[in-house]
Amino acid sequence: MQENSIILIDKPASMTSFGVVARVRRVLSRESGKRVKVGHTGTLDPFATGLMILVTGNECKNAGLYSKLDKIYEATIQLGQISTTGDTEGEISQVSDIIPSTDDINKTIAKFIGDINQKPPIYSAIKIDGQRAYKMARAGKTVEMPVRQVKIYNLEVIGYKYPELKIRANVSSGTYIRTLAEDIGSDLGTGAYCKQLRRTSIDKWQIDDAKTLGDLGIID
Repeated sequence: MQENSIILIDKPASMTSFGVVARVRRVLSRESGKRVKVGHTGTLDPFATGLMILVTGNECKNAGLYSKLDKIYEATIQLGQISTTGDTEGEISQVSDIIPSTDDINKTIAKFIGDINQKPPIYSAIKIDGQRAYKMARAGKTVEMPVRQVKIYNLEVIGYKYPELKIRANVSSGTYIRTLAEDIGSDLGTGAYCKQLRRTSIDKWQIDDAKTLGDLGIID
């Protein structure tokens, strides 16, 4: 790994983005004999895996150049159930035994291609009145998330066997796949949450070019 550069990391599940940064910083600092500045250019939820772009040293000042880029995700959506957080981290509830047909799925998916309005999940890192939304939600405070417009360039079904619907989504920066999963479930009348999520590309950078933490000698 080099200082003053970017590092492509394949984030493992059950780890925060800040945890990834801390571990890479520790390795770089040990190698250079001094504390090295390391930052990320966009978080992934703890349950999610996939591509993160880390910036190191002087490149940290360019972090904003990487944070607003388009992204591609692959997600598994669990139909018939909802989660309080929109993912596997929350409390899961059964809400429906409706089994949508493939035609139903395709019609619903088509509705979400293009410019759409989306309300980010309350369990997110978005700041509301200077505070992280997820911290307010965990404290039991009422959180009103602002609706914003995002763009879905392409959305395709890559697998469907009820209750699991697998999709690939090419989206603009700021799009929440957890919210997309919930909105798809709402439109189908089944309810849904995001069971698995993997980011496979950020603009021109691909997951195949990323290193795992194990590749860097990080085993914890």
